[in-house]
Amino acid sequence: MLNPYIGSKIKLKDYIDYRYKESLNEVEILDCDSYETAEKRKISHLTLNWFMQTLLDRSDRMAMYNGFELRVPFCDYRLAQYVWNIPWEWKAYKNREKGLLRLVCQDFLPEDIIYRKKSPYPKTHNPTYLKRVKEMLENIMKDKNAPINNLLNRKYILEILETNGKAFTRPWFGQLMVGPQLMAYLCQVNMWLEKYQPKIEI
Repeated sequence: MLNPYIGSKIKLKDYIDYRYKESLNEVEILDCDSYETAEKRKISHLTLNWFMQTLLDRSDRMAMYNGFELRVPFCDYRLAQYVWNIPWEWKAYKNREKGLLRLVCQDFLPEDIIYRKKSPYPKTHNPTYLKRVKEMLENIMKDKNAPINNLLNRKYILEILETNGKAFTRPWFGQLMVGPQLMAYLCQVNMWLEKYQPKIEI
């Protein structure tokens, strides 16, 4: 996705690997941890420190923009600290995601809620959303002064636009970030570059 010249000058994969290993080195594995618990501990650490940050930020911004006061009760740090050391085999009670939570809530919630399928963070399927972000990105690509144009592989971005995002097949930052979400993200990066005008040296 990067301008080929920039891609040849920076070791992006090496940087990503470095940051990934740096994060995993922060995870304390207990002697009593099973292999599965140790691996899930690593995933949980990455989720809490990387992915969850974005979800919470978006939730808060969307709620406040619409005048809602949003609460995320399971993100209370005391609860997170307490649950951290529960073995994965208990958390996945009866081999289900959130199995322990489902068990604990049996006396408080109806069965159709407790046993329903997990639904991921919602994304917009409305065709109006695709049309709007596509128009925004097309306008950016037409503007020779748009700062993001110096950073991107123009040919590939145009291919993404021509296929309504289908040319981009590798979800990033979670399984939901594909075509329209990528277009929106690129528009946001361009807005950020315009507002803060960072000096980029390679």
